[in-house]
Amino acid sequence: MLKDEVRTKSYQNAIYQNRHIFKDKIVLDVGCGTAILSMFEPFFHYLACITPGSEQVLSADARCGVSLRFAFKAGARHVIGVDMSTIIEKAREIVQANGMSENITLIQGKMEEVELPFPQVDIIISEWMGYFLLYESMLDTVLYARDKYLASNGLIFPDKATIFMAGIEDGEYKEEKIGFWDNVYGFDYTPLKETALTEPLVDTVDLKAVVTDPTPVLTLDLYTVQPSDLAFSSPFTLDVRRDDFIHALIAWFDIDFTACHKPIRFSTGPHTKYTHWKQTVFYLRDVLTVQQGERISGMLENKPNDKNKRDLDVTIHYKLETDDESRAAKGTCNYKM
Repeated sequence: MLKDEVRTKSYQNAIYQNRHIFKDKIVLDVGCGTAILSMFEPFFHYLACITPGSEQVLSADARCGVSLRFAFKAGARHVIGVDMSTIIEKAREIVQANGMSENITLIQGKMEEVELPFPQVDIIISEWMGYFLLYESMLDTVLYARDKYLASNGLIFPDKATIFMAGIEDGEYKEEKIGFWDNVYGFDYTPLKETALTEPLVDTVDLKAVVTDPTPVLTLDLYTVQPSDLAFSSPFTLDVRRDDFIHALIAWFDIDFTACHKPIRFSTGPHTKYTHWKQTVFYLRDVLTVQQGERISGMLENKPNDKNKRDLDVTIHYKLETDDESRAAKGTCNYKM
């Protein structure tokens, strides 16, 4: 993840280009991992302004990743990172190696269980996103931190996330992944074909494979979203760009830092530079034979799994809107992430 330049540079720019926002602030980093983001925040303030007995700036989470270093260099007073993982032991070594131990405090534990040294924070920063935005994400932890610690006029970095969908031609790979089970060394393994269809694939998709215009299906405002909003049903319409076949629908997300002086955005879609999130591919039962100007309408349903809330149950209803009855198709697919 540290090598993911799209992700890391976006956070770096959001912090470095907005030092006036971070200066002298208490910052809570939800997800500090190896401590890179938090170390971005208070460094320049530390060189010029830190005095004995000054207040601390908070950077805390269950996965404190790159945010410690970024927060430290932007002028925040003190950064506290909280992480459940033992990676925090290495993060402490990294902080010490960079001479920041006096200004960055790391706490191991769950965000929901640790006790923070400040009743409120001015800024929450977090890299909470999972595959398909919500799979194994830490959004619920960020929302907990927001409701418990963020000041009434506080800021969240980033504060907006949007999921997009599109249709793709992917016959060769679908045959390799799904059709494989029709004949496995001369045996009928089709009972496993159903299982394969229910497992979304996380992979990079060539932009040339995209057959439809993209459409947004969910936008989250982190200032107002509630945990209950993560179970949703969203209608969608995909406009077909060219005559082709559609074997799957894909999803990706864009992230916005709207609190910045100049808004910053990065995308995980097939049209942009690679990110470790890639795209999520949902193979359809049918092969849709589409023509330019037609539409695919449908409904995307998502909810956290009953047994593990970081897993997802996804249902996609789809219908090809065409005047050609020989190509008409509709269906429903259930997926588990």
